[in-house]
Amino acid sequence: MVKIGDVEIGEFPLLLAPMEDVSDPPFRALCKEQGCDMMYTEFISVEGLIRDADKSVQKLDIYDYERPIGIQIFGAKEDSMRRAAEIVEEAKPEVLDINFGCPVKKVVCKMAGAGILQDIPRMVKLTEMIVKSTNLPVTVKTRLGWDDKTKYIVDAAEALQDVGIKALSIHGRTRKQMYKGEADWTLIGEIKNNPRMKIPVFGNGDIDSGPKAKLYKERYGVDGIMIGRASIGYPWIFREVKHYLETGEELAKPTVKERVDAARRHLKFSLEWKGTKLGILEMRRHYTNYFRGFPGVKAYRSKLVNSLEPEFLFEVLDEIEKVYGSMEPALVKV
Repeated sequence: MVKIGDVEIGEFPLLLAPMEDVSDPPFRALCKEQGCDMMYTEFISVEGLIRDADKSVQKLDIYDYERPIGIQIFGAKEDSMRRAAEIVEEAKPEVLDINFGCPVKKVVCKMAGAGILQDIPRMVKLTEMIVKSTNLPVTVKTRLGWDDKTKYIVDAAEALQDVGIKALSIHGRTRKQMYKGEADWTLIGEIKNNPRMKIPVFGNGDIDSGPKAKLYKERYGVDGIMIGRASIGYPWIFREVKHYLETGEELAKPTVKERVDAARRHLKFSLEWKGTKLGILEMRRHYTNYFRGFPGVKAYRSKLVNSLEPEFLFEVLDEIEKVYGSMEPALVKV
């Protein structure tokens, strides 16, 4: 059984990566239903949190059915990080996660997210301060390094463990790569197989199928896998990977009805949680994967991403189910 501190998360846990404007409660609900073992919130700005900014505070919302769950924060100032850790603890998640991996320019230019990979001693010092300032298990999500010349993650992993983190998730790219090219899990495997490492090590990057998950599990020996972009608009990735790991067989893809039902529920919850405008806007990135492979679906997808009227959006989803449901299974390549 893999544990983060005293928190049990399964024999070989599948984790939902923290993704801005994606891993919110509406989407997390769907992922949990499909077998996700451990989820993280969208990353939360510590500066926004300590200033009581609405968007940051709202991200602290967690529901009992989501547990175990981690709240992820990012920032660069010690005092702000300490105060934010205290606020997170009051929200009562199972885990506090530190984002040392976000590659977005507006984050890294402040030496937050992946920006801190340019200063590993500072990264370790900041982590130690947070570990000492909270009773929650602290975990870290990071990358291999800033660029190809600074892949210090093997030594950094030991140092982070030494100051008290309880698990480490590593995206197999540098900050310079952003999300381009193929993720390199070689150093992730090296960290996991380092006899000094006692905490769980989770690999992240490019896992989009059961066979690939099995291959990487066996090749690199990680304790679990964190799935990010492959889950967007496709929460079924978790059940598919689990089924393959358990049986060696690939599951049938979700039916048209399953896809439309999930999109409806996702949209409904998103509207309730974020309000009409934001709820609609942040759903848009999911539609491509919900209906990937449907012939001629571009016209319907265009309607879904160009309207701000909830009733119209639900009508479009009804039409998709009616049109493509009649084609299934012969004509719909899902």
